[in-house]
Amino acid sequence: MMGRHHAPTPVMAKPLVAHDFSVDITDRQRLVRIGALWLERLVRRALAAEGIERAEIGILLVDDKRIAKVHDEWLGDPTPTDVITFDLSAAGPGGGAGSPLCGDIVVSTETARRMSREFGWSPRQEVAYYVIHGLLHLTGYDDRVAADRRAMRARERTVMRAIGMPAPPRTRSRRSRS
Repeated sequence: MMGRHHAPTPVMAKPLVAHDFSVDITDRQRLVRIGALWLERLVRRALAAEGIERAEIGILLVDDKRIAKVHDEWLGDPTPTDVITFDLSAAGPGGGAGSPLCGDIVVSTETARRMSREFGWSPRQEVAYYVIHGLLHLTGYDDRVAADRRAMRARERTVMRAIGMPAPPRTRSRRSRS
């Protein structure tokens, strides 16, 4: 009598989360070499680390002159800044149930280059930090009051480490507006 062969019991793997990310990188500066593929991967890893399943993110890399124009036009401040975030999500910060997280993040690589010297890491790492900061604004974090700023700083450090980057070398209070 032949023995019966039983099909092996399938191992129940953790279901994979399907991510639907659109990341558009536009580089309008010549000061810092930022690979678009590297930055896109960073954004995708950060979105996944935040549990975001659907997102449409635009990253615009500019110099101080261009970010100052954006800063003045949208926030009434004609000075350069590090990063400005535009939440374009239909349901506000975080996108809401079923809708994608949508937003644009404008980053000054000139500011990144200058600040990276002050903090002792590379301009590329500083740009990564600005992008993470912008993404966290899109997910609903704010840094206008001290308690919210502390929570956002802690999350920035967590996300940076989660995506394989060093934690930003910041004191708790140092941060410019965005």
